[in-house]
Amino acid sequence: MKYSAEVEAMCPLAKGAYHGPAPIPQEGKWTQVKEIKDISGLTHGIGWCAPQQGTCKLTLNIKEGIIQEALVETIGCSGMTHSAAMASEILVGKTILEALNTDLVCDAINTAMRELFLQIVYGRSQTAFSEDGLPIGAGLEDLGKGLRSQVGTTYATLKKGPRYLELAEGYITKCAVDNDGQIIGYKFVHLGKMMEMITKGMDANEAYEKASGQYGRVDDAAKLIDPRHE
Repeated sequence: MKYSAEVEAMCPLAKGAYHGPAPIPQEGKWTQVKEIKDISGLTHGIGWCAPQQGTCKLTLNIKEGIIQEALVETIGCSGMTHSAAMASEILVGKTILEALNTDLVCDAINTAMRELFLQIVYGRSQTAFSEDGLPIGAGLEDLGKGLRSQVGTTYATLKKGPRYLELAEGYITKCAVDNDGQIIGYKFVHLGKMMEMITKGMDANEAYEKASGQYGRVDDAAKLIDPRHE
């Protein structure tokens, strides 16, 4: 290590007390994080690309600095889905610092990694006050039955008004409308559940019926409309 002549000419002075870094909450403990292996927790990060065409939600479960579980959810960009497939392979097994400095193929995923890194190293993880954190597999449980992301897709024009296309319950098949033309409910099919039943051998029509449901005042509707074609 090289020092300038000015520094070399200085007389040494003793450093005062060293208290270490401020402790952060991690998995039910207060931890003084000094090395990457001191980091543990499960949390999320949200990222976006420069043109803001798409966004990514990244969930990582980290144990002793190593990423053990990764959930990559994307929306708005077709290319990003392929990037997410590669990112899920890239992330696991790396330290959180390695992942921060790795090209995760898509800017939105890279940004999500940056935001997640900030959350976890500042002690803002979802599991900050959960004793021993969450087991590996907790990220997958975020998806619920059918293992599909929570997606909301709605569309509207000034001339024709709103259309509900997909909400947390599932793919919207019909919008329930009252006499004033206002949406008062909807019918939906949970695609994840439907595909699970089909892959187990159930007839597709029967699976469709079993995975279907409704929300709101559908029974009071003046009419039901197809949100994609009416």
